[in-house]
Amino acid sequence: MSQLKLHTSDFFFTDNHAVTVEDRLPQPIFPIHTHDFYELVIVLRGNGLHIVNDVPYYITCGDLFYINANDRHGYESVDSLELNNILYCPDRLNLLSDWPSLLPGDESHQDQRYWRLSVQGMSEIRPVIDTLTKECMKSDRLSVQLSESLFLQLSLLLKRYRHPPNSYQLADGQLLDLLMLALHSGISKSFRMEDFCQQHSLSPRSIQALFKQHTGVSVSHYLRQLRLCKAMAMLRQKTSHISEISSECGFEDSNYFSAVFSRATGVSPSEYRQRFR
Repeated sequence: MSQLKLHTSDFFFTDNHAVTVEDRLPQPIFPIHTHDFYELVIVLRGNGLHIVNDVPYYITCGDLFYINANDRHGYESVDSLELNNILYCPDRLNLLSDWPSLLPGDESHQDQRYWRLSVQGMSEIRPVIDTLTKECMKSDRLSVQLSESLFLQLSLLLKRYRHPPNSYQLADGQLLDLLMLALHSGISKSFRMEDFCQQHSLSPRSIQALFKQHTGVSVSHYLRQLRLCKAMAMLRQKTSHISEISSECGFEDSNYFSAVFSRATGVSPSEYRQRFR
């Protein structure tokens, strides 16, 4: 069966437009596909499974992906997932700027094209995207130029506020940002909410309520999904023993890991691995 491919001519208002916005409010389950344009994926709310070149990512509000032309990606297990998809054609960009440093391209490893946005960053990009959405649906020359200017502003803001999901490079993040970083860093090791709350003088109940309001899931569920995504990626790509994968993904007991994995995917870890052999 041939793979679905999306084409520039079906999405851009005119051949002169370098950028357009496709909101997915909500984003339904969508099969693995490619396209001949590039794309920024910004997760607004909800959660789901984003598969990019066979690597699964459990996504929620604040996740940012730079998707290159011919990347294979799709969405599974969506739950009230809402996205801003900003589509762009690099060869149509006319403004002089250091675009390669702003938009990780074909030369960038996939790990360099998945980021988190801080709470402040999500707040600041919202009005820019709203204005861009309106301008990119106009065909006059000034609107086309303004659309590209807004896209440059958006790209600059994304670079200012993005940070690696598992790195503490975020210096002035809000507590929710710091919790997200702690969870991504805690995939392969023990994470204790009590220790995090004590470190930051927080009420466990308050931060957990804020987290669920922000993501739609509990802290424990989010961390478990992160660990399962890492396990799925390792089962697809590595020959490590299942007990080693279990340990690397933060599960102290391989039998418990197998039970959780089977409940989440409907197949055992070994059966899942066999699918990709």
